Amino acid sequence: EVQLVESGGGLVQPGGSLRLSCAASGFTFSSYPMSWVRQAPGKGLEWVSTLSSGGFSTRYADSVKGRFTISRDNAKNTLYLQMNSLKPEDTAVYYCAKYRRTYDSIWTEKREYDYWGQGTQVTVSS
Repeated sequence: EVQLVESGGGLVQPGGSLRLSCAASGFTFSSYPMSWVRQAPGKGLEWVSTLSSGGFSTRYADSVKGRFTISRDNAKNTLYLQMNSLKPEDTAVYYCAKYRRTYDSIWTEKREYDYWGQGTQVTVSS
């Protein structure tokens, strides 16, 4: 059974930092690209970042570029999102998501996910 379990969310002041983790199990984690996606209160899903299976290629939404860093430890089956210089508009539930296929390109705008975690709340407020 595929499981994705996020952790690391919380309340942080503007300008602060948080590191999210996503523990994966039930599939060959190292074979799949992975993403972080967020949903702000009252809004739709917003793609945040994607990382290739080997961890060498990354993509970021313009809204987080230069502030967030996605990474993975394939030996620990864990995906990370280091978030620095946080802003109130980063407040959202953050989800990790598994690409449907191992060979999916991270460079297209069409992203197909087949599993999502339960999400972790990030609140940026003074």
